[in-house]
Amino acid sequence: MTRIALGVLAALIALPAAACPLDIDHSKLKQGALVIGKTTPGTKLEFYKRVVRVDAATGAFVIGFDRDAPAAMTLAVTCPDGKSEPVKLAIAKRKYSIERLTGLPEEQVTPPPELLERIKREDAVIRAARADDNPLPYFLQGFQWPAKGRLSGFYGDQRFLNGEPRAPHLGLDIAGPVGTPIAATAAGIVTMAERDLFYTGGTVVIDHGHGVNSVYSHLSEVRVAVGDKLAAGQNIGRMGKTGRVTGPHLHFNINWFQLRLDPALVLGPQPPA
Repeated sequence: MTRIALGVLAALIALPAAACPLDIDHSKLKQGALVIGKTTPGTKLEFYKRVVRVDAATGAFVIGFDRDAPAAMTLAVTCPDGKSEPVKLAIAKRKYSIERLTGLPEEQVTPPPELLERIKREDAVIRAARADDNPLPYFLQGFQWPAKGRLSGFYGDQRFLNGEPRAPHLGLDIAGPVGTPIAATAAGIVTMAERDLFYTGGTVVIDHGHGVNSVYSHLSEVRVAVGDKLAAGQNIGRMGKTGRVTGPHLHFNINWFQLRLDPALVLGPQPPA
């Protein structure tokens, strides 16, 4: 072997091993976003103090950013060879609408004490349904609008009632007539199907894998049961005005575990009626 060849070989040996690739679209990193990425199968990821599932066959993974995610976050990456490196993520900030309403009766602002125990119990049930970490990557098949109608509420908006801040609106409201068919936004498994919750009335939760789930609220009719496996577009019920609402509409959420994301960023523009 020549001296030149020996020198090249020595230089190659001296080079550090290449880091495992991480394919992620940084232009989609913004508050409220759901972001799908890809890496080498066997890579370990951690984000929001949670181990992120990586698909064993394809290396696909998904992460999400809440309404008020900070401008800079870190995705911890451990390659299959054991080498670790942090990946810095720059999160774009968004502006949200603020509405102030005054002179409302107190019972419309704060639920009566006798209902607080029921509200807490039902909230625990919903959180449990959103905690599943199914390994099947249904979310990779894409998402579609669950219903068509006038958009009456948007992600991130917040109200102040009689000067008191209310929780931000963390979903998308689609208004329409009672009885409008509601479809599964993507393939998945039903993890909750309730007909009479205090706040959300008829409510369905569908697990789309890797912590991604969708929630459909205020349904007048629920046509699925826990454990049902659904295809994208399959009917799950009908639009209503059950629960704590002022008119018929679908309140629609897409979440990554307990982080509530912006459905509009996932679905894209609403198709024409």
